[in-house]
Amino acid sequence: IPAPKLAVGGEADVKLRMGDSGLAAETPLTVNQMFTSAVERYGNYTALSWKEGEQQKSLNYSEYYQTCRTAAKSFLKLGLQRYHGVGILGFNSSEWFIADIGAILAGGFAVGIYTTNSPEACQYVADNCKANIIVVENQKQLQKILQVNKLPHLKAIIQYKDALKEKRSNLYTWAEFMELGRDEPDEPLDAIISSQKPNQCCTLIYTSGTTGQPKGVMLSHDNLTWTALSTSRHVHLTDATQAQELVVSYLPLSHIAAQMVDIWVTMKVGGATYFAQPDALKGSLVNTLKEVRPTAFMGVPRVWEKMQEKMKSIGAKSSTVRRKVAAWAKDVGLQTNLTKINQYVYRIAKKLVFKKVRKALGLDRCTKCYTGAAPITKDTLEFFLSLDIPLYELYGMSESTGPHTISHPEAFKLTSCGKELPGCKTKLHNPDEEGNGEICFWGRHVFMGYLNMPDKTDEALDAEGWLHSGDLGKHDENGFLFITGRIKELIITAGGENIPPVPIEDAVKEAVPLISNAMLIGDKRKFLSMLLTIKCQVNAESADPEDELMPEAVEFCRKLGSNATRVSEIAGGRERAINAAIQEGINRVNEKATSNAQRIQKWIVLDRDFSVTGGELGPTMKLKRPVVMKMYKEQIENFYKELATPTTPDNPLPPK
Repeated sequence: IPAPKLAVGGEADVKLRMGDSGLAAETPLTVNQMFTSAVERYGNYTALSWKEGEQQKSLNYSEYYQTCRTAAKSFLKLGLQRYHGVGILGFNSSEWFIADIGAILAGGFAVGIYTTNSPEACQYVADNCKANIIVVENQKQLQKILQVNKLPHLKAIIQYKDALKEKRSNLYTWAEFMELGRDEPDEPLDAIISSQKPNQCCTLIYTSGTTGQPKGVMLSHDNLTWTALSTSRHVHLTDATQAQELVVSYLPLSHIAAQMVDIWVTMKVGGATYFAQPDALKGSLVNTLKEVRPTAFMGVPRVWEKMQEKMKSIGAKSSTVRRKVAAWAKDVGLQTNLTKINQYVYRIAKKLVFKKVRKALGLDRCTKCYTGAAPITKDTLEFFLSLDIPLYELYGMSESTGPHTISHPEAFKLTSCGKELPGCKTKLHNPDEEGNGEICFWGRHVFMGYLNMPDKTDEALDAEGWLHSGDLGKHDENGFLFITGRIKELIITAGGENIPPVPIEDAVKEAVPLISNAMLIGDKRKFLSMLLTIKCQVNAESADPEDELMPEAVEFCRKLGSNATRVSEIAGGRERAINAAIQEGINRVNEKATSNAQRIQKWIVLDRDFSVTGGELGPTMKLKRPVVMKMYKEQIENFYKELATPTTPDNPLPPK
């Protein structure tokens, strides 16, 4: 297969990775073509829905498309140039979607910016994509842009929520912005739309990058429209003419997973997107889920873990009888789902408990629950499976327009992220004797290149056009893909042993349910050590971790005879009984270690949990290892101060 031409600048067009038959051979579409065909099929169906105060507002597909066209005319009137960015900085809303699609129709690039970004990070993205216009949610986000003075391409700012605190030239409210294009003629816009080709860039996704400056992933019209088609087929989404799919939009739209699910896949099948409240991740998400009762729902692992913690803490409070029934039903549920036996008992359990749980979570109509964007523990997968809520793992990257493999009911294996989308191919590069190799992707979902970064593009795409993921994985005999580690995350000890940290970290979290985050250390070191954090309450306003323990953590301490209710009572080894329990859990993990080098020799409990606001986690809750290494440099250095391998009474080494 000849390698597709690599794109460097935003103006380039690329050779599509078309196949000879099946989905890979489908006719390429622009975003406008996909949208207009959705309008033809689903014109009167609800497309977007949101709450204003107590009132539910909505747009159907016809209104949605017309509104996007008006926004496109307004952008043109404000001076949006071809192949220049429209930055969007704010929480999920109909305005976010309309700005995104309006920018594409007008011939610009839609560019989501993380709401957690600092002013400097916003400036980097806006400058990198030559943004002519930036759309912000409110005063708080507006301030970030106003603080930055070096944006030579910027012509206007639009604020879509709240009244403006101050009048400025070239600063518009959403209503003023929409008014600009309302009476503009259609011809100039139609001319731009008809000049667009499926193999041209229309969207930039900036990778949050655990290292270095973010890279602008260039996605073409075909990347978006074809991936939406392939994904909707693969997971058997229902066409709205039969039954409408409903999704809740709450994950950051600057991330490809949220964009793919909330905007493009939903549009492909005529589904309806309901917007959550801005404080969704601080606790209001469950209320929205209960109101909407979505048919499909995507959660990052932290969202599922939070639900699990919440249910466990409710479990810790509920009456003994109810708790026993629930535990029994859960146990039966897990066994049945793993072995499909004991159907009668299971049916009773299902009636008693599972329905209630699903309803309490707002997932009673949800047949498709997904997890992705970061690794999830087996413990969480099993917990939901035992409640008859299988979590289907999906795996991919911004550079593959989101998904590459997705589990579904007919192809589901615990801890596997499923099989590739139809029309896509997987190759394992340089596999070792156990079959672990670097996962490489091929298909029409593979990106065009990084904006103005030819060297980085060459690193990601090889001479044949395969996308190298940087992840290690292996296939089982049935073709299921398992992720076994990150090439960049691999710890290579001073003794030259290669150790993937994630499985060991997951094992520790499973062995000691008190632990919230675990980070393995040992690159270029003589032995492995670990930083641990404790499950604690999170501040509803700031999302900062607090000193107070989660109810299930308090319960865990009680059972050990400790009265600790705060992290500060445990951190740094202040509580003997808890220390002993953690060490005992780590000993159990060490017993299963494949070699002596893979044993954890030292550990410490930190004063506070990792968080996005603290900087240890990225926007999708991925651990930023280099950041944590810097922040806790002192604690880490202390592990390695003694030259001899430690055998102190506090931290006895497990018997070899």
